[in-house]
Amino acid sequence: KIAVLTETTNNNDFYLLSVDLKDTLFHGKLSDEKQSAYSSTKTRIADFSIFQKNGRYIIRIGTLVSYPFVISNNILSSTAIASLKAFYFQRASIPLEENYAGKWKRSGFHPDNKVIVHASAASNQRPEGTIISCTGGWYDAGDYNKYIVNSGITMGTLFSAYEDFPEYFAMLKTNIPETGNGVPDILNEAVYNLRWMLTMQDPNDGAVYHKCTNAAFDGMVMPGVTKEPRYVVQKTSAAALDFAAVMAQASRIFLKFKTEFPSLSDSCITASKKAFDWAKNNSPVFYEQDKMNQSYKPIITTGAYGDNNIKDEILWAASELYISTKDPFYFSFISSLRLNPEINLPSWNNVGMMAVYSLLNKNISVPEMDSTLIFSLRNILLKNADRFISNTNSNVFKTVMGQNKADFNWGSNSNAANQGMLLIKAYQLTKDKRYINDALTNMDYLLGRNATGYCFITGIGTKSPMFPHHRQSTADEVKEPVPGLMVGGPNPGLQDHCNYPFTEPETAYVDISCAYASNEIAINWNAPLVYLSNALIALKKIAGYTIQ
Repeated sequence: KIAVLTETTNNNDFYLLSVDLKDTLFHGKLSDEKQSAYSSTKTRIADFSIFQKNGRYIIRIGTLVSYPFVISNNILSSTAIASLKAFYFQRASIPLEENYAGKWKRSGFHPDNKVIVHASAASNQRPEGTIISCTGGWYDAGDYNKYIVNSGITMGTLFSAYEDFPEYFAMLKTNIPETGNGVPDILNEAVYNLRWMLTMQDPNDGAVYHKCTNAAFDGMVMPGVTKEPRYVVQKTSAAALDFAAVMAQASRIFLKFKTEFPSLSDSCITASKKAFDWAKNNSPVFYEQDKMNQSYKPIITTGAYGDNNIKDEILWAASELYISTKDPFYFSFISSLRLNPEINLPSWNNVGMMAVYSLLNKNISVPEMDSTLIFSLRNILLKNADRFISNTNSNVFKTVMGQNKADFNWGSNSNAANQGMLLIKAYQLTKDKRYINDALTNMDYLLGRNATGYCFITGIGTKSPMFPHHRQSTADEVKEPVPGLMVGGPNPGLQDHCNYPFTEPETAYVDISCAYASNEIAINWNAPLVYLSNALIALKKIAGYTIQ
């Protein structure tokens, strides 16, 4: 249990008090002051790890008093549930009912049952202007569009969480319409997006549309207010391969739920193979929005998610298909790509590590892998993990996150969550407690032990974002934003050109709705938060592990 002081003081002592300030329960000494590497912040550490009593407390240092905080055996439960429930609030094509959404209920939505095939996506069977249905799915971020590439990494991360901790997620309830149907809620939520993804495949050739979108972003209004046309735009290799990977994962997961979803597993593996074949049999097609707009109308200006390197997508898709089918055809793509240490932290445009995660999963049988490949996979994962934990103690906030200036970019908080996820994978491989203890430091970072002092998850903690770049949270009449959403976090790129009071790498964050460079939300950022927060609980509940 660590608190970090960022104010200057001549006091060397700290006191743990009851919230009414009447009882002193612990007294300790502050550490020496240290200068942060990536801002002008100076810190001193108050370590009260040996204090073991549950309750609600504050810390006092001289005249400085902290926010109230709780010591509890289940301290992460509210974050773990809220981070997954957040996906329900992102559902398109349905109203959000009060029974499940509470005061964030809404009637408006994009039905997406009359979506236009954009000129860039036209084919002989589906010429420009063809109307198709692409209903369902999640709004991608603060906007109301839906993107296959970003859904890929998001779905893969949620599926990875389930495959690592199936017993735990079987017990987790989030109060969504499907709760209690015999399927874990994490899978119920994923199915809602999975079925939309299936609509994005052209049944005539197996190719996959890159996105379902307006031509331009909606204003800061509730969903359903604007009636702008919706389009499916261009078929791309990255979309097809991300789609293939997700569908292959889904096929093996939902094989266990034949009663609840009789044909879903079969539909997914068929769709996966068709998408992979299209990508394999056609020259690479990259999404280059500016170039596309020179040839096709209407001009599309929404999120691009362009990715001009698909080697990692081939690796991920082939790995998931190989695991699910055991067909040596797919293994040939894994071996030919020559796994190497350049594979690192996963992101929407760098999914190679997702293949490593699945191939090393202890709950998945891949007996055909030889010892050389297993060693190579372990080496890739553990080299990354060891790099993350090598300098935790030298960081002035005692977290893995923030050891490198490159950690602070667009969506920096997802770096923290993905680092934590990778460290938990390393712990599962080795049972080395250093990895899980350091994963916990990044959970602490996201919950407020950082240079901004913010808990970066809406509705959690005392000081959390109130004005995220999220259209529903801005346009509804509810004071509090939709809960459980993790904002992007410090980003010195300042691409939104809003007014930032602090611009150094680890403090370049502002809680205003225009600040999409640091205060937007996104499904691919929330997914590793779901993994990290729930995995820490799962390891405690099922493995009986005590974090020390």
